[in-house]
Amino acid sequence: MPIFEYECLKCGKRTEKLQRTGDTPLDACPDCGGEVTRLVSAPMIQFKGSGWYITDYQKKDKQTKETADAKVNSSDAVKTSGGAA
Repeated sequence: MPIFEYECLKCGKRTEKLQRTGDTPLDACPDCGGEVTRLVSAPMIQFKGSGWYITDYQKKDKQTKETADAKVNSSDAVKTSGGAA
């Protein structure tokens, strides 16, 4: 469930409220009762597990490149040895 942030137009206090996307937005400040507006803020996202860090991508790309290079080198060796016979 996302956390929405509201700012009171009367007192200027900011309030965070945990609510579903389809819920009706907050219409009054919980402190002074003034009108509030919903603010646009960055979402809080936490990625867990492997594959989300730049070091994970570099590691996988390096392994893939080494494997591809080994396959190319071994196929070149077969072609040259097969062509010389």
